Parts: sequence; structure tokens; C-alpha cells
Amino acid sequence: MTDVTIRHNPERERFEVLVAGNVIGKAAYKTYDAGDSPQRIFYHTVINEEFGGQGLAGKLATAALDATVADGLAIVPVCPYIKKFLTTHPEYAGSTAAITPAHLEFLSGALAARARA
Repeated sequence: MTDVTIRHNPERERFEVLVAGNVIGKAAYKTYDAGDSPQRIFYHTVINEEFGGQGLAGKLATAALDATVADGLAIVPVCPYIKKFLTTHPEYAGSTAAITPAHLEFLSGALAARARA
């Protein structure tokens, strides 16, 4: 497949996969900073069904996690896809933070606030 682009869209707090300029997938996150070290909580990754099976989710995850590490943020894998991806990519182990109740509470509140907006 040609004309595939992966970009970071910080205003929408997500990494996006584009094909011919159209967003066909995303890895959504919330930035979390409890004071000790900033983190990205990845909570949802999806590729449009018609583009499934082409390896795009893996490329998206790699780009998102590489950018997170480069930005000096820890990876918090709440999203099932990102969590599974990390099991086969040990190179991110040193940059991954364990999920805590504080992460889940923050994420729940942030998503509820977004839904009300």
C-alpha cells in the first residue's frame, strides 16, 4: 500500500494513520503527570476494518511508542492492542510504566469530561 502516513496529532491527543490524506486509524492517549514523571496513557487503538490485516496497527504502535520515548514520556499501556504489542517488543520495557488505580481514575475522569464537552 502506498501513500500511508503516520502522524502525531497532539491537539487531539492521538497518533493517526492516513491513507491518501484520510485518517483510517488512530492510537489515542491522555497525557498524565503526577509530578514524578510525565506519561502517556494509551487507551484505544483502532484501524478501519477495510484496512485490517496490512500491518498498519503495528506501524502505528511503533511510531507512537517511539515518539513517546523520544519525548521523554513513559508508556502506560491501558489499550489492549498496545499492551499485547509490548509483549513482543521488549525494547520498550524500560520505558513502560505499570498501570495503577491512579492512572485508571485519571483516564476515567478525562474521558468523562471530554464526553460532556
